[in-house]
Amino acid sequence: MTQDTREEPKVPEPRQERSRTTRRKLIEAAVDCIGEVGWAGTTVALIAQRAGVSRGAAQHHFPTREDLVTAAVEYVGEVQIAEMRRGAEGLPSGRSRIEPVVDMLLNLYTGPMFRAALHLWVAASSDESLRTVLVPLQAKVGREAHRLAVDLLGVDETRPGVRELVQSTLDLARGLGLANLLADDTTRRRRIIRQWARVLGPALPEPEVTSVGG
Repeated sequence: MTQDTREEPKVPEPRQERSRTTRRKLIEAAVDCIGEVGWAGTTVALIAQRAGVSRGAAQHHFPTREDLVTAAVEYVGEVQIAEMRRGAEGLPSGRSRIEPVVDMLLNLYTGPMFRAALHLWVAASSDESLRTVLVPLQAKVGREAHRLAVDLLGVDETRPGVRELVQSTLDLARGLGLANLLADDTTRRRRIIRQWARVLGPALPEPEVTSVGG
């Protein structure tokens, strides 16, 4: 008996799936480009080249650079929140939860995605059209990060001072993210994480067991 060595014909990727794949490649390329060359140096042509698609295909999905950066900012926020939710699985409960949660939050604003976001913030400070796009998007991302922090800590922010402590944690995270841009700040950040967890522990009400999977 002879074995049939013919290859099975490849099933074409559905058009809708190809479209989603192309959009994702363009968005990821936009984040990379902004992080590496800044807003001024990022063009649709450069993004298309980095994504491995034609400029025409890029402009079909995102007619303007602003359209693309809008999608990129939303993508950065979604990825950060998704990573936090995955990291929250298996965290301990009660007071022992606070330090690992602080560790997650204070590492939220590090890496290439935060670098790209920072380039956009700086550019938006002197670019009215970019600022108009960016401000409401960043507000949305900030609200999501705050809500997630409250969920992770398992606290009731209607209690006096709790909301401010949660926001201070996120503000501290952004500041540490800035410090990490020029040099690896891991060692100092670890010390700050331990100390900030000690500060938060007595100041926050007893954490409740909560789900952050939704």
